[in-house]
Amino acid sequence: MSTTSLGTALAKKRVLVCVGSGGVGKTTVAATLALRAAVEGRSSLVCTIDPAKRLANSLGLSALGNAETQVSSQVLEGLGVKPKASMHAMMLDMKQTWDELISRFAAPDQRERILSNRFYQSLSTVLAGSQEYIALEKLWDLRRRSAYELIVLDTPPTAHALDFLDAPNRILDFLDNEAAKWLLTPALKAGKIGLSLFNLGSSYATKALSKFTGVETLQELSAFMLAISSMNEGFRERAKGVRELLRDPQTGFVLVTGPHPERLDEVTHFRTLLKQNQMEVLALVVNRVHPTPPPSLWEDAARLTSSRSAKVLETLEELKALAAQDAAAIAQLSAACPDVPLIQVPRFDLDVHDLSALWRTGRFLLGDEQIG
Repeated sequence: MSTTSLGTALAKKRVLVCVGSGGVGKTTVAATLALRAAVEGRSSLVCTIDPAKRLANSLGLSALGNAETQVSSQVLEGLGVKPKASMHAMMLDMKQTWDELISRFAAPDQRERILSNRFYQSLSTVLAGSQEYIALEKLWDLRRRSAYELIVLDTPPTAHALDFLDAPNRILDFLDNEAAKWLLTPALKAGKIGLSLFNLGSSYATKALSKFTGVETLQELSAFMLAISSMNEGFRERAKGVRELLRDPQTGFVLVTGPHPERLDEVTHFRTLLKQNQMEVLALVVNRVHPTPPPSLWEDAARLTSSRSAKVLETLEELKALAAQDAAAIAQLSAACPDVPLIQVPRFDLDVHDLSALWRTGRFLLGDEQIG
């Protein structure tokens, strides 16, 4: 096992949470960490919300669903290594996970009423914070009921760190909006079906409704609020459990970003918020870094005919400039986050789409290889 920060985490942590904006390679990092953990002797599960099928394909699977699927040990042995423990993977279906939550915890007489409510159907798919909340809810549930030695969560892409960290609070504030209930309950009892949502003024509920489609009557919202109210205490208890899990010493966060100056504020802000919330930041992974072309490529170019040599040298100069640009951005990131180990993963010639590419990514994550 590697002695790098992530190597130590794979040996000791029970939960790893990969965070960052979209398009930086969180899914690849999460899958790679789960793969390395299984190979080195700890049963693992990677849980992703990535709608693409890249993760399934990378693990030799045709598809992933909302249930854990075991990765064949024979597929892993194709890497030339024999896994010492099992690896599982799943892709979180947000709507199905919400439905399962309601089915498990709603009162029998309210269950179908909630599931068939159009307002609930909007809540479970498009309400801001809904995706982040249910991902954390699923993580908490998996950690409590499963025997995996390590769970790696690939989080929803967030434009702002607070969207992820504050999601449980925002969903609870919405579901437990006493002002909305106070307005809605008398209206429902009085049978005022046609009242406009505009009458709710500028409340949080009204602002949230602007994100929905197909919910036009006060009755629809009233029915939902009344039906869901019996679950609010359970929501609060689970949200408390989520917060405790994220602060648990056996949980660690991996910040994933790209080597771009515009990512600096985002990464440093995320790191600051995590630390302020007593959450451990294990590493900052800078993904898809352009390596400096090695001397051997320049030497090879010099031996070509003059016309070909000129074209190759031009390409090498461009790669050299990109590498210098990435190095400057990485220096800024390192200076801004001096207390967080920084790990660089190079930009590969092809996208990570199979196990061998995941394995190679892991060699950089775990310090077996480094960008020269």
